Amino acid sequence: MKPFLSLILTFWSEAASASCRLALILALDVSGSVDETEYVLQLNGVATALENPDVKAALFAMPGTPVNLAIFEWSSATYQRQILDWSAIDTSEDLTAVTQRLRSWKRRPAPEATALGAAMDYAGRALRRAPFCWKKTLDVSADGKNNDWPLPSRVKDRGELNGVTVNALVIGREVLFSGDDTLGGVAELSAYFSAKIIQGPQAFVEVALGYEDYANAMTRKLLRELSTPAIGHLKPNPRSIDIADLIAPKPFHPVQ
Repeated sequence: MKPFLSLILTFWSEAASASCRLALILALDVSGSVDETEYVLQLNGVATALENPDVKAALFAMPGTPVNLAIFEWSSATYQRQILDWSAIDTSEDLTAVTQRLRSWKRRPAPEATALGAAMDYAGRALRRAPFCWKKTLDVSADGKNNDWPLPSRVKDRGELNGVTVNALVIGREVLFSGDDTLGGVAELSAYFSAKIIQGPQAFVEVALGYEDYANAMTRKLLRELSTPAIGHLKPNPRSIDIADLIAPKPFHPVQ
């Protein structure tokens, strides 16, 4: 048997027998622009989104083939801190353990810089040691552009995220104070993430209208990621956000 054909058959054999349908890693921005209140809103927002009934239904939709979840916070090129290492979300107890960990997590001082490239590099290394899953996805939350090293483009060029879908959650810090200029700023940041950060089939940018909206945006994002086919043949089609998306986000069922 030719080596290449043997490699392909081995891959599909492993994919068919994998006990994990999605390796999902969440990267949370804790750089200098994020104050203490916003830090708590972000972590609690992830927990609230995971507890949403529709998200829970999606997580548990395939018994015996769970989602594996990891979470870390990041700021500068020298700061990445693991909140949750790879954990299979197979039962309600597994999910409760994750949400309790998020709500009890304590902040540590972090550098001011926003190192998106370094966060992507860190996530790529973490995904290489993840359980074998049908699909790998990186979720990057941020309220600003990269201003540290390495550049996100360099990380992509090195192949650190080959085979990984990268989605983004853009946080409009001042959007709740109103004004067209603010919405324009959010749209500009969304366009930056569409051009520089996201990659892969059906990759997209979600928008939170301030940290108070973070739980809602994370819920919408998780629902899209968990409903995407694990193995497909779709061509890459990165999604850019327009103002209509910002004004009329997709509905979901909030936690009571």
